[in-house]
Amino acid sequence: MKREIQSRQPLLDPVDNFDRRHIGPRASEIGEMLALLGFGSLDELTDAVVPESIRTPTALALDEPRGEHETLGEIQALAAQNRPRRAFIGQGYHDCIPPPVVLRNILENPGWYTQYTPYQAEIAQGRLEALLNFQTMVSDLTALPLANASLLDEGTAAAEAMQMCHALTGRRRAAFAVADDCHPQTVAVLQTRARPLGIALIVERPERIDFGAAEICGVLLQYPATDGSVRDLSPIVAAAHASGAYVVVATDLLALTLLRAPGEFGADIAVGSAQRFGVPLGFGGPHAAFLATRDEFKRQIPGRIVGMSRDATGRAALRLAMQTREQHIRRDKATSNICTAQVLLAVIAGAYAVYHGAEGLRRIARRVRRLTLTLAAGLERLGARLGAESVFDTLKFEIPGRSAGEIVAEAQRHGMNLRDYGDGRAVGVALDEATTIAEVESLLRVLASAGLEFAIEELIPDGELPYPPVLARTSEFLSHPVFREYHAEHDMLRYLHRLQARDLSLTQSMIPLGSCTMKLNGTALMMPLSSPAWSRIHPFAAEDECLGYLELFRQLETWLAEITGFKAVSLQPNSGAQGEYAGLLVIRAWHDSRGDHRRDICLIPTSAHGTNPASAVMVGMRVVAVECDPRGNVDLTDLEAKAERHRDELAALMITYPSTHGVFEHEIRKICELVHARGGQVYMDGANMNAQVGLCRPGEIGADVVHLNLHKTFCIPHGGGGPGMGPIAVAGHLAPFLPGHPSARVGGSRAIGPVSAAPWGSASILTIPWMYIRLMGGSGLRRATQVAILSANYMARRLEGHYRVLYSGNGGLVAHEFILDVRPFRDSANVTPDDIAKRLMDFGLHAPTISWPVAGTLMIEPTESESRDELDRYCEALIAIRDEIRAIETGESDRENNPLRRAPHPVEDLLVESWDRPYSREQAAYPLPWVRSRKFWPAVGRIDNAWGDRNLVCTCGTVESFAVDP
Repeated sequence: MKREIQSRQPLLDPVDNFDRRHIGPRASEIGEMLALLGFGSLDELTDAVVPESIRTPTALALDEPRGEHETLGEIQALAAQNRPRRAFIGQGYHDCIPPPVVLRNILENPGWYTQYTPYQAEIAQGRLEALLNFQTMVSDLTALPLANASLLDEGTAAAEAMQMCHALTGRRRAAFAVADDCHPQTVAVLQTRARPLGIALIVERPERIDFGAAEICGVLLQYPATDGSVRDLSPIVAAAHASGAYVVVATDLLALTLLRAPGEFGADIAVGSAQRFGVPLGFGGPHAAFLATRDEFKRQIPGRIVGMSRDATGRAALRLAMQTREQHIRRDKATSNICTAQVLLAVIAGAYAVYHGAEGLRRIARRVRRLTLTLAAGLERLGARLGAESVFDTLKFEIPGRSAGEIVAEAQRHGMNLRDYGDGRAVGVALDEATTIAEVESLLRVLASAGLEFAIEELIPDGELPYPPVLARTSEFLSHPVFREYHAEHDMLRYLHRLQARDLSLTQSMIPLGSCTMKLNGTALMMPLSSPAWSRIHPFAAEDECLGYLELFRQLETWLAEITGFKAVSLQPNSGAQGEYAGLLVIRAWHDSRGDHRRDICLIPTSAHGTNPASAVMVGMRVVAVECDPRGNVDLTDLEAKAERHRDELAALMITYPSTHGVFEHEIRKICELVHARGGQVYMDGANMNAQVGLCRPGEIGADVVHLNLHKTFCIPHGGGGPGMGPIAVAGHLAPFLPGHPSARVGGSRAIGPVSAAPWGSASILTIPWMYIRLMGGSGLRRATQVAILSANYMARRLEGHYRVLYSGNGGLVAHEFILDVRPFRDSANVTPDDIAKRLMDFGLHAPTISWPVAGTLMIEPTESESRDELDRYCEALIAIRDEIRAIETGESDRENNPLRRAPHPVEDLLVESWDRPYSREQAAYPLPWVRSRKFWPAVGRIDNAWGDRNLVCTCGTVESFAVDP
């Protein structure tokens, strides 16, 4: 009987297994795709593609694939282990009330979270407008004319501002002052960032900073301070400016609705987090940070900026401005390695401001302040000593005869978290948008040694509660039409959907960007994000409140270590570029621990990601470029010569595997051995892990550290350019140096300082890769990798005869991505990669990666999630475009006035009464029959980027409110 039950067990397997849904091609289609390539199985194909010397000999020690229902139940059980208390900790993180219309229609909407970075602006106008709203909001509230969109967290933003000040003084001033009432996690991130750059950090009481005693390039002030105090900072600003230093103010956007703005009292740069504008706490993230500055610093501002421009017909249009500032172009000349923004969260924060408007935000801020003053009055009645006269939402107090630890513990017993300032006496309490008068009364009852002898109602102050004139805001903000028109939910709903309709995402088509891995972000993976058990926990909550999180981290670290073949993992870096930075810092710390302080040379192949050299410079390394051979592989002769030349100074080699040219280099083990023999470490950029998982492991190949783009390989959505996560996995000898944090037990025994403001970075989105790995299991992950390789080779084979694949490995095969060489078309038909990219929009498709890593090429990565039908549609579109190029080459089409050069074709262009082009409207709009049933119209025609940079406008209301002359 037992044997009979076992034989029938497969009949009882879950019917909702995710791996079958995640992998696009059906089994029969996989067979047909393999047959086209001449293989009988996926194993045969991958054996031909992946060098035998690096293949993992055993299967991943992970469970088998699971059903969605079962796995959702499992993560809900983990969530139940989280027992969050009501957080009154503050310290830059506050509970808030996300408007349901924003939560449902942006955060929970794949039309927003599956978009790609808006490099193809003509099909990203909705998101760009949403980001312009964010920039305008930040610029208005800080009273500084230029804001970016956006940065990773407040600590990172402050570090970027420090580097800006250093750069603005020509790097001649090697000290940076920090007020000691800044948030402690920000100070810790600054210390990490300053050390390798040789910047001396001076932490001092703000009024005692001696700007004449050192060559100070800038100063960071907190406003309101971490203890809640609000003071007039203009005398300190004046003293800094008199010495030639720049002033950075870390601030709170909600407080600025009532307080004088940093730009109005002389700040050069303002930084902070927009988290409390409708973004859940999420145990630390993801949240959108901001940096605003003066217009004259536009060339130095880090991150991305949205600006106005015009299209080919003179219509107003948006695009990313001044892209020549970006680190992937500057490479080793970059002053920042910021790559991933926090676009989805910036969109949410901007939408929050649109929904509430200026008066709504003031109403929220006044309510928070009134509750804070009510609590302050109650504390005084209880005999507490308060630390500041002027406050916004935070009170620092002492109760005579009671220690801080005693007070905090008592509050925790009643389900509330207060802040212990660490001096044994002082306690902090921070109120927020979600605070109620009943909670204020509960706080007072907990803090009273006996029952309350007064009624809470008699403490509530009347009137406007103005600040002193030197602190009070008098200027207007958010006066643009977009912040006045959508306060009714129905209007807001329609506005958000109008924006979404102007943006192409994975809901409309594949986005086959080489090295960016735009794969399915399954609905089941995203569902835990909305659970309060994951989203409403403060990042500095006590350990007993977040046991579910800690167990999820432990499991995820174990799984990622198994997948990579490494000993230990840090989940802290909250972007891929941040992972690069952390990994190199760990390598540098290991060298320093051995007395090898001279090792500062980083070898980087010319094909590497642009963030690689930028990251190396940020950790104080000198970059030496290594050439590639004609087949796209690292030139071993050049590598060996340069490694030998710098053998006493060699710190590391940074290498991407498979290479950014889309091939598995067969000499990768030799490359690693060559570097190790000369005392260096091997840093593997994990951008292309989608071709490795289950087939080979960086730790077995010979690397010492790898960063993992969880927003690529492990399914965290791109969100239009962020959020991302970039954990690092390291070999045993590097494990002691993994990043630590002052507010949590995290990192190695000899930990480097924190690289992110929160101990586990953007913790809440770690639920997504946990779900993905759990659902796929070891066999599912391996099969996904194999199908990704199959899909790339299938497309490359289908496009043979129409385009040349630039690089390939043995047998003419590629890895999970491939490069099409379109450079000859410049001479033969006056067609550029941009022309092809814009013409693909007319097919309702997103362009591949343009002109990277090789100028004049297209890099395509289809991923395992796309069905064969979708792969075929993309191939058909590229083949049709090749036919249009051929028509230009033969003289059948004009070299300037043709569908490629005039693309894209928005509907307004086709509705003109007189059509004066030598090709038909039909060819312009519906170049292939299937386009009719799935047409996505570009919102505008081709955008003039240069015009926009010459006429830089980075704040406005809606696009419609701007008129641009042709």
